[in-house]
Amino acid sequence: MQVYLDYSATTPTRPEAIAAMQAALHQQWGNPSSLHEWGQRAATIIEQARIQVAELIHAANPESIIFTGGGTESNNLAVMGVARLYTVPQHIIISQVEHSAISEPARLLEMWGWEVTRLGVDHQGRVNPLDLQAALQDNTVLVSIIYGQSEIGTVQPIAELGNITHQHGALFHTDAVQVAGRLPMDVEKLSVDLLSISSHKIYGPQGAGALYVRPGVELVPLLAGGGQEMGLRSGTQAVPVIAGLGIAAQLAAAELPSETPRLINLRDRLFAHLANIPGLIPTGDLQQRLPHHVSFCLQQADGKKVTGKALVRHMNLAGIGISAGSACHSGKLSPSPILLAMGYPESAALGGIRFTLGRDTTEADVDWAAMVFKQVLQRLTIKRDASPWLQTRG
Repeated sequence: MQVYLDYSATTPTRPEAIAAMQAALHQQWGNPSSLHEWGQRAATIIEQARIQVAELIHAANPESIIFTGGGTESNNLAVMGVARLYTVPQHIIISQVEHSAISEPARLLEMWGWEVTRLGVDHQGRVNPLDLQAALQDNTVLVSIIYGQSEIGTVQPIAELGNITHQHGALFHTDAVQVAGRLPMDVEKLSVDLLSISSHKIYGPQGAGALYVRPGVELVPLLAGGGQEMGLRSGTQAVPVIAGLGIAAQLAAAELPSETPRLINLRDRLFAHLANIPGLIPTGDLQQRLPHHVSFCLQQADGKKVTGKALVRHMNLAGIGISAGSACHSGKLSPSPILLAMGYPESAALGGIRFTLGRDTTEADVDWAAMVFKQVLQRLTIKRDASPWLQTRG
Protein backbone atom coordinates (compact mmCIF):
# COMPACT_ATOMS: atom_id res chain seq x y z
CA MET A 1 0.00 0.00 0.00
CA GLN A 2 1.47 3.35 -1.05
CA VAL A 3 0.50 6.55 0.76
CA TYR A 4 1.68 10.02 -0.25
CA LEU A 5 1.82 12.40 2.72
CA ASP A 6 4.05 15.18 1.39
CA TYR A 7 1.48 17.59 -0.05
CA SER A 8 3.36 20.62 1.27
CA ALA A 9 6.23 19.70 -1.08
CA THR A 10 3.99 19.34 -4.12
CA THR A 11 0.51 18.20 -5.05
CA PRO A 12 -0.53 15.99 -7.97
CA THR A 13 -1.90 18.02 -10.88
CA ARG A 14 -5.65 17.54 -10.89
CA PRO A 15 -7.29 16.17 -14.06
CA GLU A 16 -9.27 19.35 -14.68
CA ALA A 17 -6.05 21.39 -14.74
CA ILE A 18 -4.41 18.89 -17.10
CA ALA A 19 -7.43 19.13 -19.40
CA ALA A 20 -7.14 22.93 -19.44
CA MET A 21 -3.44 22.66 -20.24
CA GLN A 22 -4.08 20.22 -23.08
CA ALA A 23 -6.75 22.50 -24.53
CA ALA A 24 -4.33 25.43 -24.40
CA LEU A 25 -1.62 23.41 -26.11
CA HIS A 26 -3.96 22.28 -28.87
CA GLN A 27 -6.21 25.30 -29.35
CA GLN A 28 -4.77 28.40 -27.62
CA TRP A 29 -1.13 28.09 -28.59
CA GLY A 30 -0.77 31.60 -30.02
CA ASN A 31 1.44 34.34 -28.57
CA PRO A 32 -0.87 36.25 -26.19
CA SER A 33 0.82 39.53 -27.15
CA SER A 34 -0.25 39.15 -30.78
CA LEU A 35 -3.32 41.08 -31.95
CA HIS A 36 -4.65 38.46 -34.36
CA GLU A 37 -7.19 35.78 -33.50
CA TRP A 38 -4.64 33.15 -32.52
CA GLY A 39 -2.95 35.51 -30.08
CA GLN A 40 -6.21 36.78 -28.66
CA ARG A 41 -7.43 33.26 -27.94
CA ALA A 42 -4.33 32.75 -25.81
CA ALA A 43 -4.72 36.18 -24.20
CA THR A 44 -8.29 35.31 -23.24
CA ILE A 45 -7.10 32.20 -21.41
CA ILE A 46 -4.59 34.25 -19.43
CA GLU A 47 -7.14 36.87 -18.43
CA GLN A 48 -9.60 34.18 -17.41
CA ALA A 49 -6.92 32.61 -15.20
CA ARG A 50 -6.16 36.03 -13.73
CA ILE A 51 -9.79 36.34 -12.66
CA GLN A 52 -9.78 32.81 -11.21
CA VAL A 53 -6.69 33.45 -9.09
CA ALA A 54 -8.02 36.84 -7.98
CA GLU A 55 -11.23 35.20 -6.80
CA LEU A 56 -9.30 32.62 -4.76
CA ILE A 57 -7.69 35.38 -2.67
CA HIS A 58 -10.59 37.86 -2.98
CA ALA A 59 -8.58 40.45 -4.88
CA ALA A 60 -11.01 43.07 -6.20
CA ASN A 61 -8.92 43.89 -9.28
CA PRO A 62 -7.77 40.91 -11.41
CA GLU A 63 -4.99 43.08 -12.85
CA SER A 64 -3.35 42.95 -9.41
CA ILE A 65 -2.41 39.32 -10.22
CA ILE A 66 1.02 38.97 -11.87
CA PHE A 67 1.84 35.53 -13.23
CA THR A 68 5.33 34.19 -12.50
CA GLY A 69 7.25 30.95 -12.82
CA GLY A 70 6.42 29.85 -9.25
CA GLY A 71 6.46 30.80 -5.59
CA THR A 72 10.20 31.45 -5.51
CA GLU A 73 10.01 33.94 -8.34
CA SER A 74 6.98 35.61 -6.76
CA ASN A 75 8.89 36.04 -3.50
CA ASN A 76 11.97 37.35 -5.28
CA LEU A 77 9.92 39.81 -7.30
CA ALA A 78 8.31 41.10 -4.11
CA VAL A 79 11.55 41.57 -2.15
CA MET A 80 13.89 42.62 -4.93
CA GLY A 81 11.21 44.55 -6.76
CA VAL A 82 10.82 46.81 -3.72
CA ALA A 83 14.55 46.98 -3.00
CA ARG A 84 15.39 48.10 -6.56
CA LEU A 85 13.25 51.19 -6.09
CA TYR A 86 16.06 52.61 -3.93
CA THR A 87 19.52 53.76 -4.95
CA VAL A 88 20.63 53.87 -1.29
CA PRO A 89 20.35 50.73 0.91
CA GLN A 90 17.42 50.76 3.31
CA HIS A 91 16.06 48.44 6.02
CA ILE A 92 13.81 45.38 5.66
CA ILE A 93 12.34 43.01 8.22
CA ILE A 94 11.76 39.27 7.83
CA SER A 95 11.35 36.44 10.35
CA GLN A 96 13.76 33.69 11.33
CA VAL A 97 11.37 31.06 9.94
CA GLU A 98 11.07 32.27 6.34
CA HIS A 99 11.37 30.01 3.33
CA SER A 100 14.73 30.29 1.59
CA ALA A 101 12.98 32.12 -1.26
CA ILE A 102 12.77 35.05 1.18
CA SER A 103 15.78 34.52 3.42
CA GLU A 104 18.21 34.20 0.49
CA PRO A 105 17.15 37.45 -1.26
CA ALA A 106 17.40 39.13 2.13
CA ARG A 107 20.92 37.77 2.54
CA LEU A 108 21.87 39.15 -0.87
CA LEU A 109 20.51 42.56 0.04
CA GLU A 110 22.54 42.44 3.23
CA MET A 111 25.67 41.81 1.16
CA TRP A 112 24.79 44.90 -0.87
CA GLY A 113 24.64 47.11 2.21
CA TRP A 114 21.02 46.76 3.25
CA GLU A 115 20.12 46.33 6.91
CA VAL A 116 18.07 43.20 7.57
CA THR A 117 16.27 42.48 10.84
CA ARG A 118 15.25 38.85 11.39
CA LEU A 119 12.51 38.66 13.97
CA GLY A 120 12.72 35.80 16.44
CA VAL A 121 9.81 33.47 17.10
CA ASP A 122 8.44 31.70 20.18
CA HIS A 123 8.56 27.95 20.79
CA GLN A 124 5.52 27.52 18.55
CA GLY A 125 7.17 29.42 15.70
CA ARG A 126 5.00 32.54 16.01
CA VAL A 127 6.18 36.12 15.54
CA ASN A 128 5.25 38.48 18.37
CA PRO A 129 3.60 41.59 16.89
CA LEU A 130 5.26 43.68 19.62
CA ASP A 131 8.65 42.56 18.30
CA LEU A 132 7.71 43.82 14.86
CA GLN A 133 6.59 47.12 16.34
CA ALA A 134 9.92 47.52 18.11
CA ALA A 135 11.97 46.58 15.02
CA LEU A 136 10.48 49.16 12.66
CA GLN A 137 12.81 52.03 11.79
CA ASP A 138 12.53 55.29 9.90
CA ASN A 139 14.15 53.65 6.87
CA THR A 140 12.14 50.39 6.96
CA VAL A 141 10.66 49.97 3.49
CA LEU A 142 9.44 46.36 3.54
CA VAL A 143 8.31 43.71 6.01
CA SER A 144 7.96 40.12 4.76
CA ILE A 145 6.54 37.48 7.11
CA ILE A 146 5.58 33.98 5.99
CA TYR A 147 1.87 33.21 6.35
CA GLY A 148 1.97 29.44 6.93
CA GLN A 149 5.32 27.85 7.74
CA SER A 150 5.91 24.77 5.58
CA GLU A 151 8.06 22.81 8.03
CA ILE A 152 6.18 23.26 11.31
CA GLY A 153 2.71 24.34 10.15
CA THR A 154 2.38 27.52 12.20
CA VAL A 155 0.11 30.24 10.84
CA GLN A 156 1.17 33.81 11.60
CA PRO A 157 -1.15 36.70 12.62
CA ILE A 158 -0.76 38.30 9.19
CA ALA A 159 -3.55 40.86 9.43
CA GLU A 160 -2.19 42.23 12.71
CA LEU A 161 1.39 42.30 11.42
CA GLY A 162 0.25 44.03 8.24
CA ASN A 163 -1.64 46.68 10.17
CA ILE A 164 1.40 47.45 12.32
CA THR A 165 3.56 47.74 9.21
CA HIS A 166 1.14 50.06 7.46
CA GLN A 167 0.81 52.30 10.50
CA HIS A 168 4.54 52.82 10.16
CA GLY A 169 4.29 53.51 6.42
CA ALA A 170 6.19 50.48 5.10
CA LEU A 171 5.04 47.84 2.62
CA PHE A 172 3.99 44.38 3.78
CA HIS A 173 4.50 41.09 1.90
CA THR A 174 3.57 37.56 2.87
CA ASP A 175 4.59 34.23 1.39
CA ALA A 176 1.20 32.48 1.28
CA VAL A 177 2.32 29.49 -0.76
CA GLN A 178 1.25 26.97 1.92
CA VAL A 179 -1.98 28.78 2.80
CA ALA A 180 -3.55 29.37 -0.63
CA GLY A 181 -6.25 26.80 -1.33
CA ARG A 182 -6.13 25.51 2.25
CA LEU A 183 -7.46 28.41 4.29
CA PRO A 184 -9.80 31.21 3.18
CA MET A 185 -7.87 34.36 2.23
CA ASP A 186 -9.04 37.90 1.61
CA VAL A 187 -6.22 40.23 0.63
CA GLU A 188 -8.42 43.25 1.31
CA LYS A 189 -8.84 42.22 4.97
CA LEU A 190 -5.31 40.87 5.46
CA SER A 191 -3.68 44.30 5.07
CA VAL A 192 -1.08 43.03 2.60
CA ASP A 193 0.55 44.87 -0.28
CA LEU A 194 2.16 41.80 -1.84
CA LEU A 195 1.27 38.10 -1.56
CA SER A 196 2.87 35.07 -3.20
CA ILE A 197 1.23 31.81 -4.27
CA SER A 198 2.40 28.72 -6.17
CA SER A 199 0.45 26.61 -8.64
CA HIS A 200 1.80 23.20 -7.69
CA LYS A 201 0.75 23.58 -4.06
CA ILE A 202 -2.92 23.83 -5.09
CA TYR A 203 -3.06 20.90 -7.55
CA GLY A 204 -2.00 22.98 -10.53
CA PRO A 205 1.07 22.34 -12.70
CA GLN A 206 4.62 23.01 -11.61
CA GLY A 207 6.26 26.04 -13.19
CA ALA A 208 3.56 28.62 -12.50
CA GLY A 209 2.88 31.03 -9.66
CA ALA A 210 1.42 34.44 -8.99
CA LEU A 211 2.19 37.59 -7.06
CA TYR A 212 -0.63 39.78 -5.84
CA VAL A 213 0.40 43.44 -6.09
CA ARG A 214 -1.98 45.87 -4.44
CA PRO A 215 -2.98 48.61 -6.89
CA GLY A 216 -0.72 51.61 -6.44
CA VAL A 217 2.28 49.61 -5.18
CA GLU A 218 5.42 50.13 -7.29
CA LEU A 219 7.95 47.43 -8.10
CA VAL A 220 11.00 47.38 -10.35
CA PRO A 221 10.83 44.24 -12.52
CA LEU A 222 13.54 41.60 -12.33
CA LEU A 223 13.50 41.01 -16.10
CA ALA A 224 13.86 43.57 -18.87
CA GLY A 225 11.99 42.87 -22.07
CA GLY A 226 8.60 43.18 -23.67
CA GLY A 227 6.74 44.40 -20.62
CA GLN A 228 4.24 41.56 -20.24
CA GLU A 229 2.28 41.11 -16.98
CA MET A 230 1.58 44.81 -16.39
CA GLY A 231 5.24 45.53 -17.11
CA LEU A 232 6.42 43.49 -14.11
CA ARG A 233 7.32 40.15 -15.67
CA SER A 234 8.61 40.33 -19.22
CA GLY A 235 8.58 37.26 -21.42
CA THR A 236 5.93 35.44 -23.40
CA GLN A 237 3.51 33.96 -20.89
CA ALA A 238 3.39 30.17 -20.50
CA VAL A 239 -0.27 29.88 -21.48
CA PRO A 240 -0.78 26.15 -20.71
CA VAL A 241 0.55 26.26 -17.14
CA ILE A 242 -1.26 29.54 -16.44
CA ALA A 243 -4.46 27.90 -17.68
CA GLY A 244 -3.85 24.98 -15.32
CA LEU A 245 -3.18 27.34 -12.41
CA GLY A 246 -6.41 29.20 -13.13
CA ILE A 247 -8.55 26.06 -13.08
CA ALA A 248 -6.79 24.79 -9.93
CA ALA A 249 -7.45 28.12 -8.20
CA GLN A 250 -11.10 28.12 -9.24
CA LEU A 251 -11.67 24.59 -7.94
CA ALA A 252 -9.72 25.25 -4.73
CA ALA A 253 -11.96 28.22 -3.99
CA ALA A 254 -15.10 26.16 -4.60
CA GLU A 255 -13.90 23.27 -2.41
CA LEU A 256 -12.53 25.27 0.52
CA PRO A 257 -15.72 25.12 2.66
CA SER A 258 -15.68 21.32 2.66
CA GLU A 259 -12.01 20.49 2.18
CA THR A 260 -10.57 22.60 5.01
CA PRO A 261 -12.61 20.99 7.81
CA ARG A 262 -12.00 17.54 6.31
CA LEU A 263 -8.25 18.12 6.40
CA ILE A 264 -8.42 19.44 9.96
CA ASN A 265 -10.18 16.24 11.06
CA LEU A 266 -7.55 14.08 9.38
CA ARG A 267 -4.75 16.22 10.81
CA ASP A 268 -6.07 15.89 14.34
CA ARG A 269 -6.64 12.18 13.86
CA LEU A 270 -2.97 11.68 12.95
CA PHE A 271 -1.79 13.85 15.84
CA ALA A 272 -3.91 11.72 18.19
CA HIS A 273 -2.45 8.47 16.82
CA LEU A 274 1.10 9.66 17.53
CA ALA A 275 0.47 11.71 20.67
CA ASN A 276 1.73 9.28 23.29
CA ILE A 277 5.03 8.19 21.77
CA PRO A 278 7.76 9.10 24.26
CA GLY A 279 10.35 11.48 22.88
CA LEU A 280 8.27 12.44 19.84
CA ILE A 281 7.44 16.13 20.25
CA PRO A 282 4.82 17.91 18.15
CA THR A 283 6.23 21.08 16.61
CA GLY A 284 4.56 24.33 15.70
CA ASP A 285 1.43 25.99 17.02
CA LEU A 286 -1.17 23.27 17.54
CA GLN A 287 -4.06 25.74 17.32
CA GLN A 288 -3.00 28.41 14.81
CA ARG A 289 -1.99 25.83 12.25
CA LEU A 290 -2.26 24.84 8.62
CA PRO A 291 -5.22 22.45 8.29
CA HIS A 292 -3.26 19.72 6.50
CA HIS A 293 -0.04 19.79 8.49
CA VAL A 294 1.33 17.39 11.14
CA SER A 295 4.92 17.75 12.35
CA PHE A 296 7.14 16.35 15.08
CA CYS A 297 10.75 16.19 16.12
CA LEU A 298 12.66 13.48 17.92
CA GLN A 299 13.83 14.69 21.29
CA GLN A 300 17.11 12.79 21.03
CA ALA A 301 18.01 12.34 17.37
CA ASP A 302 21.54 10.97 17.31
CA GLY A 303 22.64 12.60 14.05
CA LYS A 304 23.51 9.21 12.54
CA LYS A 305 21.13 6.28 12.65
CA VAL A 306 18.17 8.14 14.10
CA THR A 307 17.35 11.39 12.29
CA GLY A 308 14.45 12.88 10.43
CA LYS A 309 16.12 11.87 7.18
CA ALA A 310 16.46 8.28 8.39
CA LEU A 311 12.78 8.16 9.26
CA VAL A 312 11.90 9.46 5.78
CA ARG A 313 14.01 6.74 4.18
CA HIS A 314 12.47 3.97 6.28
CA MET A 315 8.94 5.24 5.67
CA ASN A 316 9.67 5.36 1.95
CA LEU A 317 10.76 1.71 2.05
CA ALA A 318 7.32 0.99 3.53
CA GLY A 319 5.64 2.89 0.69
CA ILE A 320 4.82 6.08 2.59
CA GLY A 321 6.07 9.52 1.52
CA ILE A 322 6.82 12.08 4.25
CA SER A 323 9.57 14.70 4.61
CA ALA A 324 12.21 15.90 7.05
CA GLY A 325 13.37 19.34 8.15
CA SER A 326 17.10 18.78 8.36
CA ALA A 327 19.28 19.00 5.26
CA CYS A 328 22.45 17.32 4.08
CA HIS A 329 25.28 19.59 2.90
CA SER A 330 28.61 18.17 1.69
CA GLY A 331 27.89 14.84 3.33
CA LYS A 332 27.14 16.36 6.73
CA LEU A 333 23.64 16.47 8.15
CA SER A 334 22.61 19.95 9.24
CA PRO A 335 19.93 20.60 11.85
CA SER A 336 16.76 22.37 10.79
CA PRO A 337 17.28 26.15 11.04
CA ILE A 338 13.55 26.54 11.66
CA LEU A 339 13.63 24.31 14.76
CA LEU A 340 16.83 25.97 15.98
CA ALA A 341 15.14 29.37 15.66
CA MET A 342 12.28 28.03 17.80
CA GLY A 343 14.67 27.13 20.59
CA TYR A 344 15.04 23.38 20.06
CA PRO A 345 18.48 21.89 20.77
CA GLU A 346 20.53 20.63 17.86
CA SER A 347 19.78 17.00 18.73
CA ALA A 348 16.05 17.60 18.32
CA ALA A 349 16.54 19.83 15.27
CA LEU A 350 18.13 16.89 13.47
CA GLY A 351 14.96 14.87 14.02
CA GLY A 352 12.25 17.02 12.46
CA ILE A 353 9.62 15.24 10.35
CA ARG A 354 6.47 16.35 8.54
CA PHE A 355 3.31 14.60 7.37
CA THR A 356 1.16 16.77 5.08
CA LEU A 357 -2.26 15.67 3.89
CA GLY A 358 -4.22 16.38 0.75
CA ARG A 359 -7.28 15.81 -1.44
CA ASP A 360 -6.62 12.10 -1.84
CA THR A 361 -5.80 11.39 1.81
CA THR A 362 -8.28 9.16 3.64
CA GLU A 363 -8.76 8.06 7.23
CA ALA A 364 -7.38 4.66 6.24
CA ASP A 365 -4.23 6.35 4.90
CA VAL A 366 -3.74 8.23 8.17
CA ASP A 367 -4.30 5.12 10.29
CA TRP A 368 -1.93 3.03 8.17
CA ALA A 369 0.79 5.69 8.17
CA ALA A 370 0.59 6.04 11.96
CA MET A 371 0.88 2.29 12.48
CA VAL A 372 3.84 1.96 10.11
CA PHE A 373 5.56 4.97 11.65
CA LYS A 374 5.37 3.44 15.12
CA GLN A 375 6.88 0.23 13.77
CA VAL A 376 9.70 2.17 12.09
CA LEU A 377 10.51 3.89 15.37
CA GLN A 378 10.60 0.56 17.15
CA ARG A 379 12.90 -0.94 14.53
CA LEU A 380 15.30 1.95 14.92
CA THR A 381 15.36 1.15 18.66
CA ILE A 382 15.16 4.78 19.75
CA LYS A 383 15.86 5.31 23.43
CA ARG A 384 14.01 8.37 24.57
CA ASP A 385 13.02 10.13 27.74
CA ALA A 386 9.31 10.56 28.22
CA SER A 387 8.10 13.90 26.93
CA PRO A 388 4.36 14.29 27.53
CA TRP A 389 2.29 15.76 24.73
CA LEU A 390 0.80 18.41 26.98
CA GLN A 391 4.19 19.95 27.73
CA THR A 392 4.27 21.43 24.23
CA ARG A 393 0.78 22.92 24.37
CA GLY A 394 1.48 25.69 26.85
